[in-house]
Amino acid sequence: METTRQNRIARLLQKELGDIFLLQTKAMPGTLVSVSVVRISPDMSIARVYLSIFPSEKSEELIKNINDNTKSIRYELGARVRHQLRIIPELKFFVDDSLDYLEKIDSLLK
Repeated sequence: METTRQNRIARLLQKELGDIFLLQTKAMPGTLVSVSVVRISPDMSIARVYLSIFPSEKSEELIKNINDNTKSIRYELGARVRHQLRIIPELKFFVDDSLDYLEKIDSLLK
């Protein structure tokens, strides 16, 4: 059960990370990265970020690249939310494969 504060901070991080990835993926035509869910720990120190990546064939490569550049993403996030948050949480990125799962279920039902 997440508190109201956790939900507000998670929404803020989701919005700002979405903007960051939107600017970064403009350089890569044909690739779309969106932040589907952000879950933040009760002590606000760790944020688990779930990314929906299209096309899904590139997801493993992009997640590896994003995890290699976590420090620069966290720095840019800190610059954007420095007036709202005192401590910027550590970011951990994961693939959100719920859309692939839905497509698989859809194809099985047909």
